Amino acid sequence: MPADDAVFTTSYRAFLFDMDGTVLNSIAAAERIWTTWARRHGLDIAAFLPTIHGARAIDTVNRQGLTGIDAQAEAAWVTQAEIEDVQGIVEVSGAARFLQSLPARQWAIVTSAPRALALRRLAAAGIAAPAVMITAEDVSAGKPDPAGYRLAAERLGVKIDDCLIFEDATVGIQAAEASGADLLVITSTHPHPIETPHATLKDYERVSVAVAADGSIGLQKVFAG
Repeated sequence: MPADDAVFTTSYRAFLFDMDGTVLNSIAAAERIWTTWARRHGLDIAAFLPTIHGARAIDTVNRQGLTGIDAQAEAAWVTQAEIEDVQGIVEVSGAARFLQSLPARQWAIVTSAPRALALRRLAAAGIAAPAVMITAEDVSAGKPDPAGYRLAAERLGVKIDDCLIFEDATVGIQAAEASGADLLVITSTHPHPIETPHATLKDYERVSVAVAADGSIGLQKVFAG
């Protein structure tokens, strides 16, 4: 069975969502801030920007190997700038409706953003915050480490291999793969096609959730009339 069909025929106990690029589009805002930061430190902006997505700010700063800087202070500057700049942040098409339709204790967001930034971006996109949200402060190792996804499953009271993860960026996809959960890749926020063996979905416009008698949840394709 093709991967993109398998996720529509499997029952899950919970759905776990990345945030940026998966339920909302903040790419333009993030790249504005990181471009300013990269220019200040003399980095090759064109080569640098594709590496920022899906990772914690502190991990992105540390990866540059810059000398004579306070990495925590640099990451804090980026985060504060991102909190102040939410211009152009919007939901991935259909995301707010789809998330609202899920049982409240059967979904979570797992983001590399700090909590304050996550709440700010969700509000800007018109998406209600979930009961369970794992943010940068909740883990000692960010994506591609799977710790955040495993923690979300634990807080929801389910096994990670009974979950479906929704992701979009390389480090997040790697975290999902390492977690043991099934994976669905959202593609609409990226300008170039993503090459992946996993199931893909452009956005949430033509999917709905089905709740079974045993409380498990599944994806349903909604076909245009």
